[in-house]
Amino acid sequence: MLSRRIARVSTIRSASAALAGPARQLPAIQQRRTFFPDGINDQKTIEAKYPDYPQLTEAEDPGMNGGYVNPPFIKRQHRDPYGDWWDKQERRNFGEPVHEDNDMLGMFSPYEYTWTTTGPGLAMIGTFVATFLVVLGTVYAAYPDKRAFPREFEGGLERELGGASAVRARQEGDPEP
Repeated sequence: MLSRRIARVSTIRSASAALAGPARQLPAIQQRRTFFPDGINDQKTIEAKYPDYPQLTEAEDPGMNGGYVNPPFIKRQHRDPYGDWWDKQERRNFGEPVHEDNDMLGMFSPYEYTWTTTGPGLAMIGTFVATFLVVLGTVYAAYPDKRAFPREFEGGLERELGGASAVRARQEGDPEP
């Protein structure tokens, strides 16, 4: 149990310091440092405060959940939304036991669609895809092609790029200026 481990940390630390090898021998007089006094750190006190968990048989605890009363596996979205619930959002009453899989059954779990089944759902998706492709094909067939002509300049791009007298970068073999 975690509580026992936390209570025994100081005992383990002091015991490991005493059992250290010859390289870490302590002087003859050693100050014992622990967080808890001996009255709290004794094995008898720890056993009384943190007893072992009771071991239940399979007949006594079929779900192996410590004897916890587990309510039926029903999603909260299927409960009456207009009922007089103590917690209106989660649709549960005060003191009502929570299912051990509450993360899958709560209102914030993924919504379960019950208004259609797989067959009609696939038919709806297929109808949408077919309609989209028909509209796309109709637009492609009816849309006039745009005539694109290259842009032309008088005398080419010589004047726009600086003409014949434009300065160019020096290259190998050019004479020194």
